[in-house]
Amino acid sequence: MAFNPFKEKPKKMESIIMNWKALAPKPYNKEEVDPYTRVRCILMNGTEYEAVWSKHHFNRHADNNDARREIALIRRSEQQQQKLIAGLKPIDENILETTIGYEQLAVDLTAILAQRSKDKHVKEALNFALLEDFDHLYRYANLLETDMGEHAEKYVGDYTEIMPGRPTISHHRHPYDSIKNPIDNHKADPITKCNVMIITAAEQQTMNYYMNLGAFYKNAKGRELYTEIGMVEEQHVSQYGSLIDPNASMCEDMLMHEYVECYLYYSMLNDESDKNIKQIWEMLFEQELAHLHQAVKMIRTYEKKDWSDVIPGGDFPELISFHNNKDYVRSVLGRTVTLTADREGYIDIAKVPDNANFYKYQNKVNAKPEEEAGHKVIVDHIARFKEDYRVQDKDHPVKSLRSRTEDNITLGRKI
Repeated sequence: MAFNPFKEKPKKMESIIMNWKALAPKPYNKEEVDPYTRVRCILMNGTEYEAVWSKHHFNRHADNNDARREIALIRRSEQQQQKLIAGLKPIDENILETTIGYEQLAVDLTAILAQRSKDKHVKEALNFALLEDFDHLYRYANLLETDMGEHAEKYVGDYTEIMPGRPTISHHRHPYDSIKNPIDNHKADPITKCNVMIITAAEQQTMNYYMNLGAFYKNAKGRELYTEIGMVEEQHVSQYGSLIDPNASMCEDMLMHEYVECYLYYSMLNDESDKNIKQIWEMLFEQELAHLHQAVKMIRTYEKKDWSDVIPGGDFPELISFHNNKDYVRSVLGRTVTLTADREGYIDIAKVPDNANFYKYQNKVNAKPEEEAGHKVIVDHIARFKEDYRVQDKDHPVKSLRSRTEDNITLGRKI
C-alpha cells in the first residue's frame, strides 16, 4: 500500500526535542545483534550526519535570519537524532569490529540500490564502487583475524561473502575521473533521486569514520590501511556526490533531504528485527515527519513553491529491505572487475593508454606496489596463517582471484 508522508499530520517541532536520558539509549549487544541491525544503525547515523551538514551549508548561504532560525531548529533536532543513533553502538565494540559493519553496509546497500536503479549511469556508478567496497571488507577482515584473532563472519553472518573484489591497489585514480554527470531532479524517477542521496550519505559516513578514527588504531599497519581506504572513500563520495542535481535550490535540496530521511526511517521501521531499536525507528520517523512538514512551510514561504513541484506525487518508492546479495555481487565481479573510471564513464584497463591520468596517478601513489597497505595486510595474514581469510560459498567468479596464498596486485591496474 502506498504511503505519502506529505499527507500525514506531523507533531509540532518544539514537542520533539529530547532530554539527555533519551539521548543515552540501550546499545545493542554485539554478540547477539543481527548484522543487518548494526548496518541499519550505521546507515541512519550517516543519514543524520549528512542532514546536519547540509543544513550548516544552507545556513552559510542564506541571507535571511528568520530562515536561518528555522533551519537551526531542524538541525538541532537532527543533531539529537544522530547522537541517539550513535549511542546504539556498544562500548565494547572496537574500531575494527565496527568497520566490518561499515563495509557490509557499503556492499549490501550498494547492491540493493544498484539492482533497483532505473537510471543506467547511476547503476553503473553503483556497480563500479560496489566491487571496491567489497574488496575493502576482505582487507579489513584479514586485519581482524591477524590482529585480534576474530573471524569477520561473526559480524556479517551468512548474509555477505568475504573474498577479494577489484584489488584495493587498483582503486586509486586521478581526481578528474571521479566526477560524473548529475541527474536532473525534474526528470529523474523517485528511486533514482533517493538512491543518489542515500548512497552519498552512506559513503560520506564511511569516509568520515576512517579519516577521523583510523589514526586511533593500535598499530601502524592498521593506521596505514585506514588511510589508504579512507582515500578511496573520498573518491566514492566525489563520484556519488557529483550525481546529485547541482541545480536544485537550497529549499528544494532540504525538502529532498527530509523526504529521504522519512523514507529511510520508514524503511528501517518495516525492516527491523530488534524490538528495542524498532521502537527507536518509529519515534525518529515521527520526528522526521515534523522536519519534512517544516521544510514544506519553508519552501512555500521563501521560494513560493510547493512540495509537489519537487517530489510529484509524494508516495514513497519501494522500501529498502536488507537481504543477501551474494549472487548479484558475484555477477558484477565476473563482468566488471577489470574496469576503471574514465572521466564521466568507465573503461576496461586493457584500453587505457599508457599516458592516461590513471597511470600518472598510480605511478605517484603506488610507485612501490609492495608497500601498499592493503597488499601488506594480506601478505602478513598469509605469512602467519599460510592462506588469506575468506568466507565464500563456492569458487571465486574471477579465476585470477582464486589463489589463497598470493595477493593479486595487477588486476584492474595493469593489462
